[in-house]
Amino acid sequence: MTETKTRSPEHRIATGAIAGLRQDLFHDVLDYRPMGPLGTDGPVIRRLPGTVRKGAVWFPHAVVGVVALISLLDGVFSANAYSPFGLTTVVTGFLPPAVLLMTMVRPLLAFWVSIASTPLVAAVSHGSWPWEAGPFACHLGVLIVVAARTRPRTAAWMWLITLFVGSFLGNFGPPYSSTTEPMAIASAFGLLLVAVVQIRREAQREVTVQRTVTAVERDRRTLLEERTTIARELHDVVAHHMSVVAIQAEAAPYRVENPPPELEQAFATIRENAVAALTELRRVLGVVRAEDYEAPDAPQPTLAEIDRLLDNVRETGLETEKTVTGAVRELPQGVELSAYRIVQEALSNTLRHAPGAAARVEIGYVLGGLGVRIVNGAARGLVKPSPGAGHGITGMRERVAMLNGDMTAGSTDDGGYEVVVFLPVPAQRESVEDGEEA
Repeated sequence: MTETKTRSPEHRIATGAIAGLRQDLFHDVLDYRPMGPLGTDGPVIRRLPGTVRKGAVWFPHAVVGVVALISLLDGVFSANAYSPFGLTTVVTGFLPPAVLLMTMVRPLLAFWVSIASTPLVAAVSHGSWPWEAGPFACHLGVLIVVAARTRPRTAAWMWLITLFVGSFLGNFGPPYSSTTEPMAIASAFGLLLVAVVQIRREAQREVTVQRTVTAVERDRRTLLEERTTIARELHDVVAHHMSVVAIQAEAAPYRVENPPPELEQAFATIRENAVAALTELRRVLGVVRAEDYEAPDAPQPTLAEIDRLLDNVRETGLETEKTVTGAVRELPQGVELSAYRIVQEALSNTLRHAPGAAARVEIGYVLGGLGVRIVNGAARGLVKPSPGAGHGITGMRERVAMLNGDMTAGSTDDGGYEVVVFLPVPAQRESVEDGEEA
């Protein structure tokens, strides 16, 4: 522990550099990694015709193949001038292009083979030292291809190793024909360009991921806000019923002359359970309430107040008509509240997104539940639709899902919008209410 703490910063930097070198250029050096085609969503490829796009994705492979072929022809013709079809032809003509082609399947191994073959190619060649034109182009191609298939730090290591090898071999060749400096400059520009492209691509990828995460978080936050709103509204509904149960349970024994003790105890238990449930409901709801939330003084709206809602909407200029079918009856307050809010939100969306359009509200009392349909036409007039965040549809779906209902929403053929909702009501509940009314 003491020895580790007393190490100098220079030692730690050197250790980290060696570890990075080992990770970038020695780890998995024999891995088989075939170079795949380009993506079709690139800024240039996606603008090409379909037939051209299929071939354009193999453009990097074609460039590597063309450079390798030119180097092969140059090496063969140059070598034949000194040793026709001899060792020089094989080494200077075939070896560098083969190494360049290797970058498409084993990139790291190709770099080390190119470095290791540089002294051999320089020894049998009779031109510039240590890289002739063909080997020069091939090694530069190896650096660029490998850098494009790895990361910027690997490019820096390859450039330093190439500069070291070129400087070392320069001591054994004629100084007037050294190609180390041109290689250092050309490779620096090439690797820098590749690194800039990689960094930009990685930044775009991170921005895309961040936008996706932000959109998911925004949708999640919207969903939680809608659920909180629904919980607040339902609290008033449930609290009212639980309060009525508690009061009726407390007053029931006094309505019976000489009630038996068992009946008094049963009503007392009912009242205690109702009060306990109401207390627990308020405690749980306190978690989702905002600090500045105040419970409404007026009762929550029901379908009986739809006409008042439509009158208010008509005052804003929205032509609205209502159609009611089936036997109108009182439904559970939660169902009526949700239906009212759905109609209210759908009409608000019409005002925002389809100014000048007419809307129609259809309410159908059917066996087993309540059907609601709100449809509007296309926007008319000079007023531009205002963009929305999509919270309205989310809130509608949450209300419908809470009641185990069904909902569809989408555009109509005439350019308008339609929301269709079915809220189920248990038959037993309906029969009980019908009996009470009778």
